[in-house]
Amino acid sequence: MKNQNKIVFSLITLLFLTFSCNKENKQISDLEIVRNNNNKKSYPVTKMDSAQAIASITKQKIQELLDLSTLYTAGNRDTEIDSVIYGQMKRYFVDQNSNNLSALLLQLDSLKVQSAKVGDISVTKEIRGNDTLDLAKFHVDYFDFKNRLIGSYEKNAQYVLKQSPVQFQKEFKFYFVDFDSKLPKDSTSVGITK
Repeated sequence: MKNQNKIVFSLITLLFLTFSCNKENKQISDLEIVRNNNNKKSYPVTKMDSAQAIASITKQKIQELLDLSTLYTAGNRDTEIDSVIYGQMKRYFVDQNSNNLSALLLQLDSLKVQSAKVGDISVTKEIRGNDTLDLAKFHVDYFDFKNRLIGSYEKNAQYVLKQSPVQFQKEFKFYFVDFDSKLPKDSTSVGITK
């Protein structure tokens, strides 16, 4: 009888040990991803041509800026972490002043946006006088705190790729020149033709 009790007790103990040693997989939260966003280099894993790579990097940078912006607008804007987030957002621009962000933050505030998702994107070059402008046209969906769609908007951004100062390396840094810029209308003036 004592031997049977010992065997049963040993089996029960073994079962408890087996089920109690389950490892939980830790997933990185969205907050951790956004917290670690910066304007450092990031390369896609798959091989693609330069136009596809530029479109992919542009989409990624737009998404990162929107994630930081929604995180900033959800906060109190007077804490230390809010000032760090605001500083990160300004680093996405060539001209790091707060005027670049005011229109975006005002729109996110007025719509009470909790999250944003970048959709289709097209990247083009436009020549204006002696300047060549890199432009991105993209769709963005805004969601509220219950993850309901607020609206889908078409936006434009002007960006620039600046060559990194590292010698003997072809690396570029991505910066926005203008975010949600208004593109000029592509039309001709009405006149008399002969």
